[in-house]
Amino acid sequence: MSYLMLDIESTTLNVAESSQLTHPMIGGLILFSRNYADRTQLVELIKSIRAIRPDIIIAVDHEGGRVQRFRDGFTVLPAMGDILPAAKGDMSQAKAWATELGYLMAIELLAVDIDLSFAPVLDLNGISQVIGTRSFSSEKDEVIELASAFIDGMEQAGMCAVGKHFPGHGSVEADSHIAKPVDERSKDQIFAEDMQPFVNLIGKERLQGIMPAHVIYPKVDSQPAGFSPYWLQEVLRKQLSFNGVIFSDDLGMKGAAVAGGYAARAQAALDAGCNMILVCNDSAGATEVLNTVNWPTDDKGLSANLLKPDAKKVAKALEDNARWERAKAIAKSLT
Repeated sequence: MSYLMLDIESTTLNVAESSQLTHPMIGGLILFSRNYADRTQLVELIKSIRAIRPDIIIAVDHEGGRVQRFRDGFTVLPAMGDILPAAKGDMSQAKAWATELGYLMAIELLAVDIDLSFAPVLDLNGISQVIGTRSFSSEKDEVIELASAFIDGMEQAGMCAVGKHFPGHGSVEADSHIAKPVDERSKDQIFAEDMQPFVNLIGKERLQGIMPAHVIYPKVDSQPAGFSPYWLQEVLRKQLSFNGVIFSDDLGMKGAAVAGGYAARAQAALDAGCNMILVCNDSAGATEVLNTVNWPTDDKGLSANLLKPDAKKVAKALEDNARWERAKAIAKSLT
């Protein structure tokens, strides 16, 4: 398995990016709004990437609500936290909608040959500035039920699920994109509340990937979760028996700066147990990481193929125009 996921600058590959994609330690590419002009352009961009690296994982943050990178030419998805209120607390209705929205999100991306959306968000909607209605609910049991339904839809379309931000980002106010969040709660509180959606879904083998938070939980460990061998190896791998792919969150975020420069951040994330690290919005930083990091040679049996879509399910879902239209109608009614 290759270990770096990076991004590109614009709507087409430039010469340097095309060359860099051949590096054997690049395993993924993440797309942003700046990479999208329209659906036709996106398809051509992805074809050009696949021509160089057919094996690469192509991903995007496409949760719905304010985190949806492609809009024109795609269905606008509601924020996940809007589903249950729209259903007036009717969990059965909310779960049915969540399933169709998971299906819709996945199939619209799979239709243009994108493998993965970093979803669902499993954080609780607490005091976090950056989470908010990205979360399904402030209640752990409701997050579990709605996220499970959303994953049902993703799986029916053929897409894997990546839960974030382990062990929970919702109960700390600061935004890790621009600050260093510190969650001062006790280990017992974190394990009993925020971590429960991860515990439940990992236990049911519903998650193929996990993304840890750039949050420090000092009552548990001095390092942010994404740089912590305790969180990733002791808790996630041993206690929870998670056997999927661990992604770092973007190492360009302010919350990652505690580990030092890009090379130090990347090394810390890999040493802690991340399998694929993300370096976004800084091509020089990505190049520094490629050239200076001591890349592991033992992938412990993990493969990027764990994250590849189920081709048979995708083909079947692409033919189901009636379900696609019904799901679009649901999304429109909720936005």
